[in-house]
Amino acid sequence: MYKRKIWKWTKIILMLYGVIGIALYYLQDYFLFHPKPLPATHRFSIKGRFHEIFIPFSKTDTIHILRFLPDTGKSKGAVLYFHGNKENVERYAGFAHAFTSRGYEVWMPDYPGFGKSTGDRDEKKLYSQAWQVYKLLTNSFSADSVLVYGKSFGTGIAAYISSGNRCRYLILETPYYSIPALFSHYAPIYPAGYMSNYQLPLYKYLSDVHVPVAILHGTDDGVIPFSQAKKLESLLKPGDRFIRIEGGTHHNLAGYAQYADLVKSVCP
Repeated sequence: MYKRKIWKWTKIILMLYGVIGIALYYLQDYFLFHPKPLPATHRFSIKGRFHEIFIPFSKTDTIHILRFLPDTGKSKGAVLYFHGNKENVERYAGFAHAFTSRGYEVWMPDYPGFGKSTGDRDEKKLYSQAWQVYKLLTNSFSADSVLVYGKSFGTGIAAYISSGNRCRYLILETPYYSIPALFSHYAPIYPAGYMSNYQLPLYKYLSDVHVPVAILHGTDDGVIPFSQAKKLESLLKPGDRFIRIEGGTHHNLAGYAQYADLVKSVCP
């Protein structure tokens, strides 16, 4: 009788493990991406000067970019800003002011299916489209005047672009070690490396970045835990910066003095 009960509960646990694993596999895009598409006619209610750029990528795909202009005067340089995994550029537009107020343009592309960008998503396409935006940007600015910025999900793409191309600086706000590493934090009993459709191995790209790097992460981040960034610290070069923001969360780092000090130092 005792052995039967053990076997019964073992089967139930294994069945639950399998059902949950299957659900995690097929729903991973739902957990990872939260896009908000916009019609091409949508008018953005954003403060400051900006205009829109559309890049035809394929027959079905178009990359949409918001190009924020400096508040006054001629551009000193540009920031290529890869945003997080929610909604679209309208959600992140407010972060451009930290740079435009200092005389820098900010180019902020949307990922496929986000905002006015069209097409399906996969990791290869995310890289390819980021490369297209970088090439367009460096037609207007020298690579030495371009800062690459990644926020949350966008940190992996920012690190990828910076590892293969010239730029002046790389800033990573609330980065992850890799997508499987992040998934493993939430579901440690599953083989995330095999299950994940996205890898975005930020740690590999960071090892090949030869320009100065700054990482910012809050100790109270409830979305991408601080431990993810801490694992990246050992990969930084002499002179790179690891900025630990005590009490900072995933959404409020721009309100801390360390954030403002970093922007001032890289955007003189």
